[in-house]
Amino acid sequence: MEILKVENLTKVYGKGTTKVVALDNISFSIEKGEFVAIVGASGSGKSTLLHLIGGVDKPTSGKVYIDGKDIYSFDDDKLAIFRRRQVGLIYQFYNLIPILNVEENITLPLNLDNRKVDTEHLETLLKLLGLENRRKHLPNELSGGQQQRTSIGRALITNPTIILADEPTGNLDSNASDEIVDLLKKANKEYKETIIMITHNMEIAKCADRIIKLEDGKIVSED
Repeated sequence: MEILKVENLTKVYGKGTTKVVALDNISFSIEKGEFVAIVGASGSGKSTLLHLIGGVDKPTSGKVYIDGKDIYSFDDDKLAIFRRRQVGLIYQFYNLIPILNVEENITLPLNLDNRKVDTEHLETLLKLLGLENRRKHLPNELSGGQQQRTSIGRALITNPTIILADEPTGNLDSNASDEIVDLLKKANKEYKETIIMITHNMEIAKCADRIIKLEDGKIVSED
């Protein structure tokens, strides 16, 4: 089942001599439950692509369909709600709220949406993340790997349609990176989550089902 469709996606910044084509008429699709890595050098357009898929930015032209819905047809309020409920975001620098503990950071998307926390699901996640004994700790009391695991929990708590991970291991040492990759693989296999991960590390990318390589805003290969 096709869960994501990117259709003729183009993003241009600036005009005239300052014009930069970040994405150049890109099209591809992803099936439900796939784990896809998007790789490319700095400036290849991979972060721009992720932001457009997540509805964080809007394209110059083209479409993005998530679960059959044209996300750019939504107004800002509806898009914000859709993103909060259907898209799980994992960032390189965690983006945790410093005054909230682990449990509060993980459940934040539900609380913002005035939705009840499924305590059984939360306990399962904390166990999966290895954070049962850190649930009341603040971000500054955690290691980098523990902070990123909290970020992954926040992305998983809503049972999103799709998870977008932007260089999720870019700020971690090799051991913590391995832990995060293993967690993403578990989320994909055990929770059947659809994951799109941006990375510049080809060894990490090899854990995915498919690798899409970008150069100068264009897809140059799909392995």
